[in-house]
Amino acid sequence: MKYMEYGPWLQEQLGTKVQKISVNAGFTCPNRDGTIGTGGCSFCNNQTFNPEYCKPTKSITQQLEEGKHFFARKYPHMKYLAYFQAYTNTYGQLEHLKNLYEEALQVPDVVGLVIGTRPDCMPPALLEYLTELNHRTFLIVEYGIESANENTLLRINRGHTFALSAQVIRQTAACGIRVGAHIILGFPWESREELMHQADEIARLPLTTLKLHQLQIIKGTALADEYLQHPWPVPTAQDYIDLVLEYISHLPSTLVLERFVSQSPPEFVIAPQWGLKNYEFTNLVKQALSRK
Repeated sequence: MKYMEYGPWLQEQLGTKVQKISVNAGFTCPNRDGTIGTGGCSFCNNQTFNPEYCKPTKSITQQLEEGKHFFARKYPHMKYLAYFQAYTNTYGQLEHLKNLYEEALQVPDVVGLVIGTRPDCMPPALLEYLTELNHRTFLIVEYGIESANENTLLRINRGHTFALSAQVIRQTAACGIRVGAHIILGFPWESREELMHQADEIARLPLTTLKLHQLQIIKGTALADEYLQHPWPVPTAQDYIDLVLEYISHLPSTLVLERFVSQSPPEFVIAPQWGLKNYEFTNLVKQALSRK
């Protein structure tokens, strides 16, 4: 069994080596600001995936230039994608969003955008603009699905349904836009059977890319409070590798798998603590695939 890797796929799409640079444009989320809820997702602490240069007090241009400087020391001929990552990056007035995206594209060597968002934050006018933008530059719109289990989405305070995720993903793909998705594996109340049913559901969506992450219990989150009061068994690295192998066996070979794990800074992580970097875990998955 093989899978399509993200890095080589990106290089094939753009004809050059490409690196994503995260930017923080100062967004919030509708389940944080009271529009549909407060507190945000129970697993989420955005501090865990913002690089040091990635601060909303800096302009998009400054963040990208600092990110470029970081990577250019090692790869002087690299091109870049501006990755609007923190919180919900389509949650704002259309003209403001346009200004942010267009500013990023004016930075030298930035050859496209990856926009992380939620399925309940894609109004028709914005989708129309992104359709036009997709004709001018490389674009991926990445939706946080997190789970196909409606009960899970309620429990983690996600604020939207999987049915909405599927609907908006289909609408976005129908506009010719590359669509990414993000799934978390390991919620303790989701059975193995439910997860394989979820994989079948994901396989039916018109996705271009997919990120799989293990559930991390992160300090400062509602999920951490829940875990510390009533701890549940967390998987070993090998348990999770076995789960990933079974999960991706349900997915089409044309789906680009961007990653299998996420590694937050160790000082934030309560569990699981595997002591593996992303590339080390990916190598273990590849080795397990080759044995199969």
